[in-house]
Parts: sequence; structure tokens; C-alpha cells
Amino acid sequence: MMDAESRFRDPSSLFFQFDTIRRYIIASYWVLITLALPLWWTTTSIERLPLPTSEVYAQAQKKLEIPLAICVDSAFSSHITSLQRSIRDAASYLDVQAHPGQDCSQFPGYAILPGEQILVEDRKLYYPPSADNLASTLASLLAPKMDHRAAQYSPRFRLSFTLLNEDSSAGQVITSWDIQQAIARHIHPITSALGILHNYTIESQVQYHALLAFEPRSLSNGTVFGLTPEDLTIFINSAEWTLSSSSSNDPVFHFVLFIPSARRRPLTILNSDGTPSSSSAFLIPQWGGIVILNLPPPPPTTLHLDLPDLQSSFSSFSRHLLTLLGFPRLPPSISYSSSSNTSLSSWQIDTLLRQRIHENVIQSHNTLQSTVTLVSQIDGMPVDEQVQSQVQGSLSTLHELFRYASVNLTFAEMLAYSAQALTLSSKAFFHPGMLAMLYFPAEHKYAVYTPLFASAMIPLLAAALREIAAWRKERREARAVGDVREATSGDGPKVDTKSVL
Repeated sequence: MMDAESRFRDPSSLFFQFDTIRRYIIASYWVLITLALPLWWTTTSIERLPLPTSEVYAQAQKKLEIPLAICVDSAFSSHITSLQRSIRDAASYLDVQAHPGQDCSQFPGYAILPGEQILVEDRKLYYPPSADNLASTLASLLAPKMDHRAAQYSPRFRLSFTLLNEDSSAGQVITSWDIQQAIARHIHPITSALGILHNYTIESQVQYHALLAFEPRSLSNGTVFGLTPEDLTIFINSAEWTLSSSSSNDPVFHFVLFIPSARRRPLTILNSDGTPSSSSAFLIPQWGGIVILNLPPPPPTTLHLDLPDLQSSFSSFSRHLLTLLGFPRLPPSISYSSSSNTSLSSWQIDTLLRQRIHENVIQSHNTLQSTVTLVSQIDGMPVDEQVQSQVQGSLSTLHELFRYASVNLTFAEMLAYSAQALTLSSKAFFHPGMLAMLYFPAEHKYAVYTPLFASAMIPLLAAALREIAAWRKERREARAVGDVREATSGDGPKVDTKSVL
């Protein structure tokens, strides 16, 4: 009877345990890895095209000077030097060219004419010759400070008008409003006058359940409710209010007409000292405006807001829109005369154009510098043809703007150049391929590859080293055996073949 050991074959007798076959198997893995390396390198390598870094930094050193020609009546010829200095101090990007003239009323551009009161009409400024502070008045017209509440420039804006009923379950709900007539009366004059700067998309909606995220302060034994300045900062309940009715990448200005619940009327805005404010509207910088509309008691169950009901609210919305767009205000001492229905003068529109041109050029310079700096700092940052062409396109657009700015470009054409440069530079900086590297740098790639390949490479490397060591040991043993045999055969008895024969 066979013993237990005889039932199992000797492992060394298995064909795949032969030294040669085992080494062929291990070598095949390394051959496969070597052949796969070029494919892995090709599929994981990034496209990194060169960017015109030196041109970007050279362009950033340039300062755009917007030409501004002014005809000064002979009555103010002694003020020309002070006018130029005052305007340059207020806005260094303006290249003021003040010319004395006898008939400035026929001048096609800006003109300063004598008048009985301070009045602007078209691009003419009428100023009393006996009055002082002409230089400061002109500087406040041509180079006012940009309102910090204004939004950054964009070629397109969406205007979203929303009627919010706080709680329709409490009754007294507004179900409809004359939104089209209100927009035509108060908003369209602004969008038409400023259409040279932006394109506008207008949308509206009505919501019936928009609860506040806090409890307003109760005043006068619960008969009046108030919103403190701190409440206004958290008034918008973004978690529950759906204010955008369409999906778009364009910036949105929100205009909310808020109808308080019947249990919280009247709802007023409180001053910092706790007293009720005379205004029922407030502005959120760079976001939009809100108007609180308290219905007159006792209102019916359902109510339709006519155009007269919306007069006060949309007057506030129009002021909010001008502020968000950065539209400069006329100084209180200056009157405005116009034959059109709008209260927007050519002085203000041109001033906004120049401010936006200057702002776009500065933003384009900063964005281009940030792009090339980011690429130079991160070695693995991909730069494809699209990013390269966008950077080069922005640079070429800026070159064209600087070349022709002082020749024959209008403010509208200069704005178009600056807007295109800003758009291209922003697209290059926010390119999806470049943004991915900001969140997944090379260290993350190593962290992903190491657990996958280390567990496979370590056994293969150990097996290869072990086989190499065994092969070298076999070679040494074989060489030692050969030396012994040669030595043994050399010490044996010698036979004389001649004597044998």
C-alpha cells in the first residue's frame, strides 16, 4: 500500500516549475510592461502648448488713454489748464484735449458754453461765467467714482422680476400683475438707452409660497412688524426660494416684489436706531433689489396689481437697475434738459462707456497675467490649442484697441474691443481643462497610481530579483564544478602513447 507521501507528485517535477519555464513566465510580464509603457505615456501625457508670456507682461505695462476732446468757450479760456489737470487727477486714463473756440455750440463733441444756470443738454454744459468750481464740476461729470454696488461688466444680463407671496395659505394672495406694462414704462427706457453696453433678457414669474428664514421683529403689540438692518442681509431665503426660472450662464439681476403674509402686515424696514424707515425698498449689491408691498386693509381674497399699483415699486426697481449697472448720477447742482422721455443724459452714458472700457482693459490684463503665471507655476497644467488661441486672440484684440484708440474709434467700438478681450481672457483662464488641474494636481495622480501598481509591481520585482539571484548562483556553482573537473583531470596518470604502440 502506497504511503501518504507517494500520492503527491514532487513539485519540482511539474513542467511549469522548471527553472527555464518559470523564468520565461516572469520575463513575459516584464516584456508586457515594457511594451505597454509607450502606450501609457501617450495616453496620460498632456498637451502643453507655449503661451506668449513675454507679450502678456509687455501688454500689461501699457496704459490705455481714451481721447476726450472738449471745446471751451472763450469766456472760460483761462480755465483750460485747471480743467485738464482736474480731469487727469480724477481719471488718469483720460487724454483730455481742451480747445478754446469762438463757436463751441456747433462743436460735435463736448462743449462748455456760458449760461444762466448749470445745465447739461446733449453733450453741452452750460455754466455761468461768474460761478466758481468749473473744474471740479466738469471732473464730477466726466470722471465720477464707480459705485461699489455695481456689478462687474458683462456683455449680457438677465433681468428676473419675481412676485413673491410669502404665504398664500393665509389668504389675500396676488395672482397676477401688469408686468409687461410696468416693464415697458420703467425698464425699457433704461435698457434701450444702455443697449450700447449690454444685451438684456427679461423674465418674470409669480410664486405663492416664500417663507422668511427668520421672524421679523414685532412692534406696537404685534400690529406692526419690522426688519432690522441685520435682517435685510439674510432676507433672501436661497434654500427655499427659486428665483431663477431659466438656466443660463449670463449674470442675473433679481428684482423681487415681496408680499408679506396677512399675519405680518404691515411689514416695514427699520433704521439703525429702530425707527420705521420711509422706504420700503432696499438693494443687495451686485445681486438685485427688493420692494416690500403691504396690501391695503382689508384686501380681497385674490388681487390683481394694475400699473398704478406697480408705479412706486418699479420706480424703485429702475433706480436699483441703474445702480447695479454702474450708471453715474448727475451732481445735485446740475440740471438736465432733454427732449426725450428718458432721464439718462449723453454725459452719463459716455462716462459709463469710458469707465467700462477702462475696467475691461484692466481686467483683461490681470486675467492674462494670472493665466500665464498659473501655467508657469504648475508644470502639469495642460494648455491646448483653444487656450492658446484665446490668449493670443485677447492679446491681438488689445493691440488693435491700443493702436486705434487715439485715431478714429468711437466709445462704442472701443467698448466692443475691450469686451472681446475680456471675454477671451476669461474663457482661457476658466477653461475646463485648466481648472481640473487646480483640483487634481500631480500629487493626486501619484496617490491614485501607487495603490494600483505597487501591489502588482512589488511581487514581480521580488520574483525577478529572486530568479536573477538563483540564476547567478547556478552559474557560480556550474563554474565551480567545471573548475573541479578540470583540476581532477589534470592530476591523473599520464600514458606514453609511443611505448604502447
